[in-house]
Amino acid sequence: MTHPAPVLSAQDLRLAYGTQEVVHGLSFELVPGNIACLLGPSGCGKTTVLRAIAGFEHLLAGQIRFEGRLIGSATQHVVPEARGIGMVFQDYALFPHLTVAANVGFALAKAARPARVAEMLALVGLAGEAQKYPHELSGGQQQRVALARALAPHPALVLLDEPFSNLDTEMRERLSLEVRDILKAAGTAAILVTHDQHEAFAMADEIGVMHAGRIQQWGSGWQLYHRPVNRFVADFVGQGVIVRGVVRDPATVEIELGRLNSNVPVECCHGSTECEVDVLLRPDDIVHDDASPLQAQVARKAFKGAEILYTLRLPSGVEVLSLVPSHHDHAIGQRIGIRLDVDHVVTFPHA
Repeated sequence: MTHPAPVLSAQDLRLAYGTQEVVHGLSFELVPGNIACLLGPSGCGKTTVLRAIAGFEHLLAGQIRFEGRLIGSATQHVVPEARGIGMVFQDYALFPHLTVAANVGFALAKAARPARVAEMLALVGLAGEAQKYPHELSGGQQQRVALARALAPHPALVLLDEPFSNLDTEMRERLSLEVRDILKAAGTAAILVTHDQHEAFAMADEIGVMHAGRIQQWGSGWQLYHRPVNRFVADFVGQGVIVRGVVRDPATVEIELGRLNSNVPVECCHGSTECEVDVLLRPDDIVHDDASPLQAQVARKAFKGAEILYTLRLPSGVEVLSLVPSHHDHAIGQRIGIRLDVDHVVTFPHA
């Protein structure tokens, strides 16, 4: 099976602000039609990478190729308007004096404008808003206009810089799914920058977790959650706690709650046994079970609608998390039955 050529290839990118290097040897590729996300905390370099792909930042080193064409290196820089890449800015950057239709058609040839504008507004669900002005629209509608404008010139790639940050939580979650559907319907590859893992999980086919100017891990949301390669990824993606474990054999780790068996080799002890490791436990690894002889005390609880996130204190004083259907409403201080249900054992060298 042959794999499609990447629509975008970023190789060994280095970027700086003044004398301070903020991105160090970063590389990734994106195939046509896929949606990628650069996910990380503020200051990790993700927006700088996006601006470099768009052409707003110059490279210290490395190469950016778009559809096979070199568009950025230390010695070559194609200006943003000549790259053929769409961009949706954090503040949408709509022209306030132009109608929705005029905003969407701004970069189009006059002859092609009416049909393409109508097609784009239908795609983003705003066919009836063509003659309105941006200030007459909700934040979510403005965001979809900005996306329609970015897609109108038929780009093979669209960049989205924190596009939902100005919206409330409910709107953000709904629109992230809508925008994914729109991009997939258009067949356009995209790169999203966000610090919000829920947006990343909802939108992206593949995610690069960034920290201190480097990609720590690149993979699907499932891989990042269940197979984090280091403590930073484990801590940043999803919730969880680290507990002490002891390696009993190459595929068995014993913790306070019992033995964990996995077909994933334990690599933290370099092949030895009886060494200590740190084990990652996610909230879905601890299952509420009234019939279990193993018990823990409810230390804290956070109601989340369909579920309650319990912080449970073990006999040793160690606390773990458990996500439980909310019809199991237990009081602080109550002891409840729990059992392990761990499919993916994740260990790190003992700190």
